[in-house]
Amino acid sequence: MFGYRVPAPDEAMLISGGRRGLGGAPFRVVTGHGKFVLPIFRKTRFLTLSMCEAEVTETCVTKQGIALHVRAVIAFKVGNDNESIVNAGQRFLSDQDQMSVLTGRIFAGHLRSIIGSMTVEEIVTERQKLAAEVLETSKTEMAKIGLIVDSLQIQSIDDGDVGYIDAMSAPHKAAIQRAAQVAQAQATQASVEAEQVAARNQAEYARQTAVVKAEYSAEIDRAQAQAAQAGPLAQAHAQQEVLLAQTELAQRAAELRQQQLVAEIVKPAQAEAERIKVLAIAEAERMKIQAEAAASYDRVALDRMLIDQLPLIVKEAAGGLAGANVNVLNGADGLGEIAAGLVGQGLTILDSVRQNLGGSGDRDSKGPAQLSLPGLLSGSGSGARSGSGDGAAKRDGSVDID
Repeated sequence: MFGYRVPAPDEAMLISGGRRGLGGAPFRVVTGHGKFVLPIFRKTRFLTLSMCEAEVTETCVTKQGIALHVRAVIAFKVGNDNESIVNAGQRFLSDQDQMSVLTGRIFAGHLRSIIGSMTVEEIVTERQKLAAEVLETSKTEMAKIGLIVDSLQIQSIDDGDVGYIDAMSAPHKAAIQRAAQVAQAQATQASVEAEQVAARNQAEYARQTAVVKAEYSAEIDRAQAQAAQAGPLAQAHAQQEVLLAQTELAQRAAELRQQQLVAEIVKPAQAEAERIKVLAIAEAERMKIQAEAAASYDRVALDRMLIDQLPLIVKEAAGGLAGANVNVLNGADGLGEIAAGLVGQGLTILDSVRQNLGGSGDRDSKGPAQLSLPGLLSGSGSGARSGSGDGAAKRDGSVDID
C-alpha cells in the first residue's frame, strides 16, 4: 500500500520526522511489524540487526616484553532493545560498515592492554581466559555504541622469529615425542603382538583346515577305495557264491551218485548176500532137519532091533546062569524075583546099548550102528555080575547064586 512500510526480520525501521521516539530519541524505532509512513513528511531508514564479523590482527607485547602476533575474530551485532538500536542508528546508520572497523579497533586496544598484563605461558595455555577478559573489558564500551559481542575467538598466537613459544613448548614437545614414541612403541608392540596372534590364528586355522582337508581326503580315498574294491569284492562274492553253489551241486550229485550206486550195486549185493544167507540158513536147517530125521530114523531102527533082540539078550543072560548054583531061599517068591532081576538086567543092558549107540550116532552119522550082542553082554557091568565064583545076588537075603 502506498506509504505503508515493513522492515525485514533482521532489520529495524527508523522513522524520522514528526514525533520523537522513546526516551527523547530523534526517530521512532519499528521492528517486527509494518507502519504507515506519510511520504514527504516522514523519512524512513533501515538498520541491520544481523550478525556481523570483525577480524583483529595485532602485535601485542607481553608482560615479559616478548612481542606476539595475535589474530582474533569477533562476532557481534546491534542489540535488540530500542536503546541499542537508537545508539547504533545514531552512529552507524549512514555508514553501517563502520561497525566492523570500529569494533576491530576497540578489541585491538583491549587485546593489547590485557596481553600486556599476562605472560606468554598464560596467553598460550589460557586462551579462553584471555578471550573472556577482553570481552568483559569491552562490554561497556560496546554497549555505548549499541553493539553486543556474541563471541571472541583467538585464532593464532605467534612470536615470529623469537622462538620463545617453540622453546617453551620444547619440553612438552619432548614429552609429547617421548609419549608419542612410547605410544608408537606400544602400538608397534601391540601391532606385532596382533600380527603374531593373527599369524598364530592363521596358522591354527591353516592347521585345522589342513586337518579337515586331510580328513576329507582320507574319507574320499576310503570311499574311492571302497568303490574301487566294490566291484572286485562283488565279483569275488559272486564267484564264491557260484563256487558254493557248484560245491553244493557237486555234493548233491555225489550224494545222488552214491544213492544210485547204493541202489545199483550195494542194495543188489546186500539183497544177494541176504538171499545167499537165507539160502544157507535154509540149507543148514534142511540138513539139520535131515540129520535129525536120519538120527531119529536110526534110533527108531535101533529100538526096533533092540526090541527084536531083547529075547536073545535075556536068553543069553539066562544062559550065563546055567552053570550057576542057585539057592532059592523063599520058594516061588524068590524064583520070581530072580526072573525079575534077569529081566531088569536085560533092560539095563538095553539102555546102555541105546546110549552107546546114541553117542556113536553123534560122532558118525553116515550109516546105522552095528551091534555086537556078545560084546554088549560081556561089557555090561551095570546090571549083571560074573557068577563063576562065589558071587551072589541078594534081595533082602532071599536069593543066593553060586
